[in-house]
Amino acid sequence: MAASLMKTSVQSIWMMWENVFDFITRFRSESVWRYGICKLVVRQHHGKSITCQDGHQIFAGDWVGELHLDNRQVLRLARTYGADRAGLRTTRMFRDAMKQISRDLDNNPELVKVQALTGITLLHRGIIHGIGFEQHPIESKWQQRFYAMYLRFLLRVMHPEGKQRVQHSTQKLSPMMLLISKQSLKERFTRRNNESKTITA
Repeated sequence: MAASLMKTSVQSIWMMWENVFDFITRFRSESVWRYGICKLVVRQHHGKSITCQDGHQIFAGDWVGELHLDNRQVLRLARTYGADRAGLRTTRMFRDAMKQISRDLDNNPELVKVQALTGITLLHRGIIHGIGFEQHPIESKWQQRFYAMYLRFLLRVMHPEGKQRVQHSTQKLSPMMLLISKQSLKERFTRRNNESKTITA
């Protein structure tokens, strides 16, 4: 009981930090958009150029959409459905958000300049399945250490079995950058829509 109360208290404190982070994010980006369980932070890419698998290159100064899960919703799902069902629902909601973002990257005048979507995560296997994100290593050593510490702590706080998962799978929980070009995202969902229409017909 004491451990559960302590974890709930830490989660509440973390949610307060999330509010502060959202406030700071608005100053380091051009705009922030919400798509269900996702937040899309529009900003300019800094650092080395990145080549996507489809050949598209992202250069310094190009606009990208930085993806963040809404941890408040993730926590609510975990408390309501438990770890396994919450994970499935999170994945389904994430895919729905990607469909909406894919449409807006073509139709929203404020988002058409976005060249690719990026994100940093530990749980990349579940997120990339069926969507087409590429995995890219984080080249900066200090960024690797920072993201590993930050995301492992977040997993311990947010996931019902986070402490055990971090302790037993520390070596596997390495942060990776996920990336998908705007064109690849569009092609993936256009192909899926065409397949669904064919099956329906």
